[in-house]
Amino acid sequence: MINKQSLWFLTLFSLILVLSIYYITMPNELLLSNNNSYVDKDGKKDSDENNSSNDDKTKVTINESEYLTAMRVNWEEERQEAIKELQSKLTSADATVEEKNEAYEQIKYLEQMKGTEEKLEEKIKSKYNLNSFVSIQDSKINVIVSSSEHNSELANNIMRTLQEEFNTKVYITVKFQA
Repeated sequence: MINKQSLWFLTLFSLILVLSIYYITMPNELLLSNNNSYVDKDGKKDSDENNSSNDDKTKVTINESEYLTAMRVNWEEERQEAIKELQSKLTSADATVEEKNEAYEQIKYLEQMKGTEEKLEEKIKSKYNLNSFVSIQDSKINVIVSSSEHNSELANNIMRTLQEEFNTKVYITVKFQA
């Protein structure tokens, strides 16, 4: 049987262990930043006491990968919402067997398209070393490529590469995001 002293020791030891692991894995930017001051790109430091208009200096920049990630998150949210609706139709007592079968097939199709989109993104990444976002709607494939080079030859090569994955002709659009 564990006595009170041993129980307290184990509790405090596990708490210290968890906090130590959290501290070690914490990003360095959190440790080095000071919330009371603002550092310009030039390295000049302005404190809040001297300048209260830090909102004018704050700039939000979105790099290419953040844009693609935002597109991917929005697309995933839309897809999850559609899957939720279909799942509610599946579990509905009022739905007929045909409606349930149709809902199941649509869920299966959405999951298959998700896998195909990921496969196409990986193919673009491996062949052209470019980050991309691929969305498939019916027989249309929209590709957003993160590249500062807007080359029609590259776009044609990407279209040909993606078309190789399909037996029938599909409509493919390639958009470059700088």
